[in-house]
Parts: sequence; structure tokens; C-alpha cells
Amino acid sequence: MGNSEQLDKVRSGSGFIAALDQSGGSSAKALALYGIAESEYSSDERMFDLMHEMRARIMQSPVFNGDRVLAAILFEDTMGREVGGKPTADYLWGSKGIVPFLKVDKGLETAANGVQLMKPVPNLEPLLARAVGAGITGTKMRSVIKMADDAGIKAIVAQQFDIGRQILASGLVPILEPEVDIHSPEKAQAEGLLKAGIMEQLSTLPGGQQVIIKISIPTVDNFYADLIAHPKVLRVAALSGGYHLDEACERLSRDEGLIASFSRALIENLKARQSDEEFDAALDQACAKIYAASTT
Repeated sequence: MGNSEQLDKVRSGSGFIAALDQSGGSSAKALALYGIAESEYSSDERMFDLMHEMRARIMQSPVFNGDRVLAAILFEDTMGREVGGKPTADYLWGSKGIVPFLKVDKGLETAANGVQLMKPVPNLEPLLARAVGAGITGTKMRSVIKMADDAGIKAIVAQQFDIGRQILASGLVPILEPEVDIHSPEKAQAEGLLKAGIMEQLSTLPGGQQVIIKISIPTVDNFYADLIAHPKVLRVAALSGGYHLDEACERLSRDEGLIASFSRALIENLKARQSDEEFDAALDQACAKIYAASTT
């Protein structure tokens, strides 16, 4: 299961996971937040180039390092590119001491039974083999829960663990991400069903195997304490889910042992036209807030 030094860092290090894995579907939105309008590029190829420039700028910033950032989740396109003259995963671990993870899902199905399952991942095995070859330690895949529907949530958890087992078999550590929509009118009830489903599935994993669980910040403080303490759970991380940076950090700081794995909240104050000094200051401030909230 992965490189032991890297796993130790994720398991017991202080800090947070940076989710830099915006995909084809969310890249335009991320670039718009960054201050690059859709009118400024005319192809997907150019869009991905611009996204890589943004990610590389974050990764190469002196304030983005393994002292506060445990791991970074990469989009498949990023894994195949270079940062600072090295393949991205090598740069992260070798130059920054940050553990590289890879997003492997292909997006969401349309909603049914109050949830959105993952679309099939047809080329998972070759992708996992490429990830291992590229020095990736683990993977991430996301599905979404909208309502407290028992059948829907059972299906979400079963799918996450079924694919998670394939990922474990390839020697990588899966981040299972069954996100509960923060705007759901049944958020707390959905979290109750989700936790019960995860606990049940964890009991079926062989001893010695561990997963990372990534969830929305719970409605009830410390609701996932028993997952955090579970021997088959390497770490429990929370997504920002649409909360802005300050609110996400305030909510997260009330949950002991829960760390951040933020995407939008991490980059919301970064702008393409900032000078390097301004960019680094904004990123430093975001990292400081997220680190503090992750170490309570």
C-alpha cells in the first residue's frame, strides 16, 4: 500500500490536503474565479494549459509546501505534465514533500434515489497502472448525496467501496468521497445514513487495508469521530462544498481530528493578474487559515 514514508505523512502529519483536481467540467468555473474569462481562450486544449499554469503557480509558490500541505489531489491531465521541469508527482514529493493523489472518477450520473452515482470508469486498471508508474500514492473519486434516501445512500457507499477495493488491489490508497450536498434540506439525516453505511462497509475490508474518507463538514460537530478513530481509516478529510474560505474553516475548526481537503476555498482569493508577491500573500493566508482549522 503506497510508499510507507508518504503514508505515514498522510496518517499522522499536521496539515491539509489541497484538492487541485478541477476537471474538464469545472475548469472554466475555476479559471473564471481566477480572473480568466472564457472569452480569453477558444479551445479545451488552451483551457487545460491555463489550468496547468495556475496549478503550477500554486505548487511552485514558496508558501505551498509540505510543512502545511500533506497531499495534493491531481487531475489526470496534470499527472502527465511537468512542474519545475519534473513530472508533477515527482515535483510535489521530491521538491515539496507533498504526497501526490490522482482523481480517477469520470464525473456523475444523473440523479436517482436522491443521489448521483459515479459514471462507469472504463479504463480504471490502465489508469491505476499509470498512476503507480508516475509515483502517485493514492486516488480520489467523488459521488454526491442530495437527500436522505436509504437505498440511494447504500448504493453510493457500495459503489465507492467496490471501486475502492480495486484501487487497494493495485497498491494505491483510495480517498472515498461521498459528498453530502451542503444545501440538502435533509443533510443531517443523510449524514446519519452515510456514516452507518461506511461503518458497515469498513467491517468488510481485510485487516491491514486502509482508506481515506472525504466527506462534507458535518451538521453535528464531531459527528465522524468514530470514523476518525477507526483502524481501517487512514484519515478523514472534509471538502469545502461551496462554503467560502472563512466559513469552511470556522465550521471545520469545531471538528476535532477532521482535516481539510479544500478546492474552491483554497483558491478563491488567487487571481491570474496578481503579482507573485500578491499571489503568494493570498495563498499564504489561505494555507494558514486552512492549516489552523485542520489542526484543531
